[in-house]
Amino acid sequence: MRTVRNGPLAGLACQVALLTALAATVGLGVAGWLVGLVHALAQYALLRHGLRRSGAAGLGPADRVTLTRAVLAGGVTALVADSFAHPAPVAVLVALTAVALALDRVDGEVARRTGTASAFGARFDMEVDAFLILVLSAYAAPTVGGWALAIGAMRYAFVAASGPLPWLHGTLPPRQWRKVVAAVQGVALAVVATGLLPAGLSVALVAAALALLVESFGRDVWWLWRRRPRSLPAGRAPGDAVALLPHSPPGLPAARRAA
Repeated sequence: MRTVRNGPLAGLACQVALLTALAATVGLGVAGWLVGLVHALAQYALLRHGLRRSGAAGLGPADRVTLTRAVLAGGVTALVADSFAHPAPVAVLVALTAVALALDRVDGEVARRTGTASAFGARFDMEVDAFLILVLSAYAAPTVGGWALAIGAMRYAFVAASGPLPWLHGTLPPRQWRKVVAAVQGVALAVVATGLLPAGLSVALVAAALALLVESFGRDVWWLWRRRPRSLPAGRAPGDAVALLPHSPPGLPAARRAA
């Protein structure tokens, strides 16, 4: 039971340490501290809940890499929250983002090499990806327009829609293009975050990334709709469909570390 507690607790401690380091170096305002601490506590609670629910004894090697990415995403979140009150330290924000994106390939490779792939690890990895993209899209919105938030919100909109539409919980077949599109979102938003591109080019880059994401989500939703269950097994209520069908959201790499 100790490992279940120590994994989330280590993440909480590292997140607070990163926030403290940011405050001591580039400065962190009230908004940054508040949002960063909320992120740290939510990360602790959700990770602890996920471990208990999955029955995992603790974090595996790949999960620790993903936790590092989550902590970096928390730092980015704090800086973005501060950016609405005063200019953000772009170099630091982009550096944290770049490392988090680079480690996205590392955790999957570690899981494969160590034989520690799991459904929990895949979901943890996917949630960190989705949240980081949401934060980056919020940072890009003042530059390119509020519509950029659609990139970060699309996955969460899909999850919300899967309540009244349980067929969206269906398992998607592996597709390399889905992984490419997910990577493009992070890279495009990180490039825009540097502020080095002209405004028009930033808009074009984010629009292209959004178009790819819409195509990827659209194709996967169409695939799920065509294969939606026509009826439920005898004795099952409509709401039970969510429990019957495994979850694999489109538009992001599906279960990259699933067993």
